[in-house]
Amino acid sequence: MSVELLAAAAAGLVGLGALEAVGHRRRLARIPTRIHVSGTRGKSSVTRLIAAGMRGAKINAAAKTTGTLARMILPDGKEVPAFRPAGANIIEQIRIINAAQAMGVQSLVIECMALQPELHWLSERWFVRATHGVITNARADHLDVMGPSTADVARALAGMIPVKGVLFTNEREHLSILRAAAEDRGTRLVTVSDEDHDGVSDGDLEGFSYLEHRENLALAFKVLEELEVPRQAALQGMWAASPDPGAMTEHEVDFFGRRIHFINGFAANDPQSTEMIWRMALARHPDADRVVAVFNLRADRASRTLQLARDARFWHEAHHVVLMGSGAYQFAREASKHASFDPNRFVYAEHERLDEVFEAIIGLCGRKSLVVGMANIYGQGLALVKYFRNRQIVTSLRGDANQKPPSTEGAV
Repeated sequence: MSVELLAAAAAGLVGLGALEAVGHRRRLARIPTRIHVSGTRGKSSVTRLIAAGMRGAKINAAAKTTGTLARMILPDGKEVPAFRPAGANIIEQIRIINAAQAMGVQSLVIECMALQPELHWLSERWFVRATHGVITNARADHLDVMGPSTADVARALAGMIPVKGVLFTNEREHLSILRAAAEDRGTRLVTVSDEDHDGVSDGDLEGFSYLEHRENLALAFKVLEELEVPRQAALQGMWAASPDPGAMTEHEVDFFGRRIHFINGFAANDPQSTEMIWRMALARHPDADRVVAVFNLRADRASRTLQLARDARFWHEAHHVVLMGSGAYQFAREASKHASFDPNRFVYAEHERLDEVFEAIIGLCGRKSLVVGMANIYGQGLALVKYFRNRQIVTSLRGDANQKPPSTEGAV
């Protein structure tokens, strides 16, 4: 048993004594629909989409995302930060459930915040006891904790599958693992098909103020269909909702005649998801005369740094590669082992001030350029997104450049 599990279990025993456990179960029973969302990529977006879809249908629903910033989304769509006096801890899910029950919500959509396999089970069986589970996908991220293979990631995620409930998933490669776990728990498995993906129209996607993924929307629709939420009402609610702070966005900047399209893909951390964003960005701007890849690196995510440098080749297509954050030289050393990549294309911006990073990027751009941010949203990633957003001349999609950020008043 891991140290993390022992610590969490001990905290759980302290926080959930016999009487409190009974009270917690009663509070859960007063929330008829409890949707627990996990997966490698897209879980924050799917959590928000499902909750927004229910709000569009006038259902009294709350949500909690971990995402870029931990937030509780109230039934009216307003957001407050999750209170974390001692950092992130799965025990905070109890406070969220208590707050939701006190508000008298009919539905709660809650993002799973566990990484260790044991904590997935603990979070579901002790805290959420979901009526509906959602696993977006099982990809190669956090392999140092959930790996070493993507099959092991799927097994870890399977720990949060509810008992005698319904499980929804977009996962294809390791579906057999999820199916076996669902059958063991008497849970019905609902998969999202190619036809479901095709049923999400370009018009559906164009209504968002940010770049939403077709597969996320198809998965959310599948859950809402089960709950008998009218599709059009759900879509209206989704369009009106605020995106996650780390959602993929595009910002167009005119810098003294240089037209630059900046794609925020920082929140996609695994190679597969990151490459999907890269391909999408190139397809949107095939006429770019310069393509700049920007990696925001983290010292506490060294395995992710090496994984993107070693296992991903798509970014070799960039004219220049800017390395910011911590770990630039580790990334460059690993990437330079591939004879096909010229290390002279690296631009080192490790520990540089944000304005210096921005100026370095601008200096690499031509008359019409594409800049794609990747790897990590925390630290300077989110700050760089704001830097471009505050200097944009237009919003590339439907969104309003003056859209207000989510509220940060109060906390739960």
